[in-house]
Amino acid sequence: MESDLDQKLKSVTSLLDSAVLIFWDFDGVVKDSLDIKRLAFENLFLPFGPEIASRVRIHHERNGGISRFEKIPLYLKWAGQPTSPLQVNEFCDRFAKAVQQGVIDAPWVPGVRDYLLGNFTEQYFVLVTATPQEEIEQILDALGISHCFREVYGAPTKKAIAMAAVLDRQKCPPFSSLMIGDAETDRQAALLNLVPFLLRRTPLNLPLQNFYSGPMFDDLNDE
Repeated sequence: MESDLDQKLKSVTSLLDSAVLIFWDFDGVVKDSLDIKRLAFENLFLPFGPEIASRVRIHHERNGGISRFEKIPLYLKWAGQPTSPLQVNEFCDRFAKAVQQGVIDAPWVPGVRDYLLGNFTEQYFVLVTATPQEEIEQILDALGISHCFREVYGAPTKKAIAMAAVLDRQKCPPFSSLMIGDAETDRQAALLNLVPFLLRRTPLNLPLQNFYSGPMFDDLNDE
């Protein structure tokens, strides 16, 4: 008799194998880079006091997949700072400088690089991320995996909007696609488009793991 673990592994493998089109999130799904961004947000607002920095960290951890362009104005408001476009852009630039090389150097989610390189000619891979468009393109070039993705969507494009546009343009039924993500925003984007969702488990998404009953994985080496 198969164990629950064996059944779950088969479910994940079946989802991957049957998908004609796969949407990929990036941080926490392709690269284990969540801690880098968490620390960068915390350090960016530490000059405004440990309470503000802690509040920023907690909010960021609970709201993965949301763009810095939405988070930073909120955090500046909490810190009692101006939220003018000039100020927001300055903080976004400081954040980008703090994280970009760290993301490039971060560990790969085990098995993902091999899966991308081994299957990009057979399946249609699309990257949808909250990282700004220009920045994610630079990161993909540095990692040598730009060619794996037929399309790349970063901020300010919303994930759900990008997914809907791709499905329509490719004439792909939602049930023939798959969204791989690690945050509630990823699950919601998939839900809005009727796309099956595969959750990558991380230490930061324990609340999501507790109520999500669908397929999950830790790394693709197990699949």
